[in-house]
Amino acid sequence: MWTIKHARRPLARALFVNMLNEGEGTAMETHQWYHCSPGLLGESVRPLFVQSHLDSDTKAFLKQSVEKSTWLFTQLYHSFVSTVLTPLVSRTSINGFLGRGSMFVFSAEQFQRLLNIGPDWKAPRLLDLGAGDGAVTEMMRGHFQEVYATEISPPMKWHLQRRNFKLLGVDEWQQSGLQFDVISCLNLLDRCDSPLHLLRDIRQSLVPHTGRLILAAVLPFQAWVEVGGTWERPKEHLIVQGKTWEEQVTILSCDIFQMAGFEVEAVTRLPYLCEGDMYEDYYVLDDAVFVLKASNTTEKSHQ
Repeated sequence: MWTIKHARRPLARALFVNMLNEGEGTAMETHQWYHCSPGLLGESVRPLFVQSHLDSDTKAFLKQSVEKSTWLFTQLYHSFVSTVLTPLVSRTSINGFLGRGSMFVFSAEQFQRLLNIGPDWKAPRLLDLGAGDGAVTEMMRGHFQEVYATEISPPMKWHLQRRNFKLLGVDEWQQSGLQFDVISCLNLLDRCDSPLHLLRDIRQSLVPHTGRLILAAVLPFQAWVEVGGTWERPKEHLIVQGKTWEEQVTILSCDIFQMAGFEVEAVTRLPYLCEGDMYEDYYVLDDAVFVLKASNTTEKSHQ
């Protein structure tokens, strides 16, 4: 579930916004959002960890979320529409219809650092699976000549078309004949019916040798699929053991991803942020963000 982060009192909110404007040296730069205990990671994963920090793009998103939460009449309208539509359509579609609830996974600088690329690096094709309103896709766009996206929600598809992304059907991209230099799968693995099947399709769709998958997963890993306004267990249920963030990262790296034919190149800990509403300034989940490449070894059979 989303963790609530808020500063509802005007003075507290003003202090928070001022802190975001101060630049380096704020207390939030040592926030638990980015903390990892490398000694708790598996031996093979430990040297792959990349330490991330609160940066200017993340601060800007937080500041914008805090400001939007003060738009009283807009938030009242959103609350009313959400209450009416929740029994009928998915939360994602409601957010798409209202133009709210944008997500923030990583900044441009964090994306470049994870992939070990420079600001001027370019490649032919990106595919963003489950792209939502395209806000994160837009951040990656400058590195690619063509940007493709998939999305189930009709209102979110409209947002993607408005941004001029090339839409592929959720059951179409695997048979498109296209190969992609980077495929992003951000916080989708725990929200799809067949996660291992998805990973294997991604592996087949990457440019051989140089193609990379950037994958974000909310930890602790809890798999649910949204059907209309209800949540159901996926048909293919991944069991990710471990009580700590580090233990689950190790299990994903050394078991789940290897099972699907991938190996980890880099991993970091980042907050998965969502714009707030009339009740809370913003919401946050705990993400592990991986860069994966196809392994040279044959896939393990799924037990």
